[in-house]
Amino acid sequence: QVQLVESGGGLVQAGGSLRLSCVPSGIAYPINAMGWYRQAPGKQREVVATLSTVRGANYTESVKGRFTISRDNAKNTVVYLQMNSLKPEDTAVYYCNAQTYYRAFWGQGTQVTVSS
Repeated sequence: QVQLVESGGGLVQAGGSLRLSCVPSGIAYPINAMGWYRQAPGKQREVVATLSTVRGANYTESVKGRFTISRDNAKNTVVYLQMNSLKPEDTAVYYCNAQTYYRAFWGQGTQVTVSS
């Protein structure tokens, strides 16, 4: 059974920090890239950050300098999203994504709420 288990979401005040974690399991194919996406109420899901062995780390413009995507060196497939200087507009459900050659896999999402 394929799972992408996310954790680390919660409620934080503006200017605060959170770290999201994503642990994939049961994926039979090599993972080419992993990333974080988010979906705010009434909006479409958007990419936040991606990490691949070929292209490295990439960020959407609104989070550059504040968010960092990284991989656990010991557990090669565990991916983190360190979020600093959070803003109310970062409020959304954050989803972990794993890309393989054949298809993409998604986590169930974790809520991040930033109060002003």
